[in-house]
Amino acid sequence: MTPAQFLSRLKRGDVPPVSLLLGSESYERRRCREALIAAHLTEEERDGALTQYDLSEVELSQVLDDARSLSLFASKRVILASSAEAALPRTAKSDEDGEDPASSGGGGGFKELEAYVSSPTPGTAILFESSRFDWEGDDKKKNERVRKFFAAVPDAVELRRYSTDEARVLLDQLARQAKLSLGPGVADALSESLGGDAGRIAVELEKLSLFAGTATVTLEHVAQLIPDARETTIFVLVSALGRRDRTRSLGILDTLCRDGEYLPLALSFLSGQFRMALIAKEANLKSAGQVQGHFTKQGVPMWGSRAEQVTQTATKFTKAQLERGLKLIFAADRDLRSARPDDRIVMERFVVELTAA
Repeated sequence: MTPAQFLSRLKRGDVPPVSLLLGSESYERRRCREALIAAHLTEEERDGALTQYDLSEVELSQVLDDARSLSLFASKRVILASSAEAALPRTAKSDEDGEDPASSGGGGGFKELEAYVSSPTPGTAILFESSRFDWEGDDKKKNERVRKFFAAVPDAVELRRYSTDEARVLLDQLARQAKLSLGPGVADALSESLGGDAGRIAVELEKLSLFAGTATVTLEHVAQLIPDARETTIFVLVSALGRRDRTRSLGILDTLCRDGEYLPLALSFLSGQFRMALIAKEANLKSAGQVQGHFTKQGVPMWGSRAEQVTQTATKFTKAQLERGLKLIFAADRDLRSARPDDRIVMERFVVELTAA
């Protein structure tokens, strides 16, 4: 079941007695959890009717025993059980791929769960959450094993990570809902710097909304407010160098140094920017749309704002200056790799020489 299907079911007032959220994607997990609570309990009913457990701290049997208990004060209840993966048996045999959890020493919990699901307590909704494993790579097999253990639960929601494109669509949607005005390049920078993580996108947009108020959010706001969004600061540096703004470029470099940025990474971004600008120049591409279309046809995905940056850089620099810039980047990269270099001095010299071109 997808999150959308689960949310649609809850919207109709159809609350499953036992359900399972499976996957590390945090945005949809929060939405599903909040929707289930809202569909089953009113605000007034939640005090005393909402119980939370962590299965890394308590046994599955304790959660099920609580679910079987009838409350004198609440006719409806919601029980949230996080760390559901911790309920699985821990034996060497059970770690093998394809091992049936019910036959590997954890049969008690498995059978108890099966018995409860076959005859759940009326008015009680249990939501198990397994958030440790992703649906990609080696984690996929671990998720499948968790699903096998909870096979008795018919309503399982697979929480898969958003693709880059899906995360960008979500970002635009959430920004509109928050009536948040994003300046040029901000949406693309946010999406890339947060790695397409939907949960972080939602949280950081909320922070930016409180921080900026009715003002337009700029790349500088993003670099200032969002922790670990180092790529965003580098994008600002690229933009400043594209304008050949030496003062601004040196100021951004100072920020990168104070934040402990790994300067060879910044240089790598700059190299990519100049290479694409040179290609755009040689292909006689005049607009951001042409740049975006050209690279997309070559199999290189490109956001609109990235195409704008490439176009701006290609406009500010001549073909000879771009070629010289790439030589300066090569020299700076070589110096950064030399024995005990002063990275800041190397990068400052690079900025001065480039903006003097």
